[in-house]
Amino acid sequence: MRGDLRQALEADNLFARKSLGQHFLLDLNLTAKIARLAGIQPGDTILEVGPGPGGLTHALLASPAARVIAVEKDPRFVAHLRSFFADEADRLIVREADALALDEVTLLAELGIKQPVRLISNLPYNVGTPLLVKWLKAGSWRGPMCLMFQTEVAERICARPGSPHYGRLAVLAAARCDARLALHVPRLAFVPPPKVESAIVVLEDHGKPFEDLPGLEHVTAHAFGQRRKMLRASLKGLGDAEALLADAGIDPTARPETISPEGFFALARAWRARA
Repeated sequence: MRGDLRQALEADNLFARKSLGQHFLLDLNLTAKIARLAGIQPGDTILEVGPGPGGLTHALLASPAARVIAVEKDPRFVAHLRSFFADEADRLIVREADALALDEVTLLAELGIKQPVRLISNLPYNVGTPLLVKWLKAGSWRGPMCLMFQTEVAERICARPGSPHYGRLAVLAAARCDARLALHVPRLAFVPPPKVESAIVVLEDHGKPFEDLPGLEHVTAHAFGQRRKMLRASLKGLGDAEALLADAGIDPTARPETISPEGFFALARAWRARA
């Protein structure tokens, strides 16, 4: 019989480690709400990164998902998750791994999982952005994503042209997904409370993917690396900036925060054609 999660953590002296960016979400009403936002369907496979003590895992196992794959870097919580959720051993697969280095294709093949998986995670703050970029580049194994970031990052992912939050992360997300900020999560909901607020972002593939994410990363790194400059100046490192902008149909005196994602897609195509 599964016990109380907080009591189990106290009994085993399991605490958050600052070096791993750990902040635990133990409010089961809140984690249940996050699981509902994720739109889990019967038969789904869920990949959860950084489950820690299992507050969100608890809600995912209460959903109609067929299985939950929990990838945890901290060996203390690998053992805890297997023990605490022993009654769900047929649905919960716990792997000790660094998510940034994880080969998801190999893992899913080992487990015999062929359908796209949903990514649902309260991501450690220090790896949230690189993990999102990694997953945006992913192939057919990845399904919809419901991810928690610090609010500043969430706003950057969902920003539109002209917004002060708009930048390369919004462009990269728009290349594959429709992104929306679905829920604000107060800092006091965590144990220990972080210094910043958090938010849930839901990302669903829009079916019109721009495939050259590496090229788009390269172009947007130049464009937004000097965001106060006109594009004809900030893109000089790419070669003939004026010619590239002409090829893409973009005003060379424009600044990057005014250019739509589609404009950057055209610019990446132009750069790739000349590379």
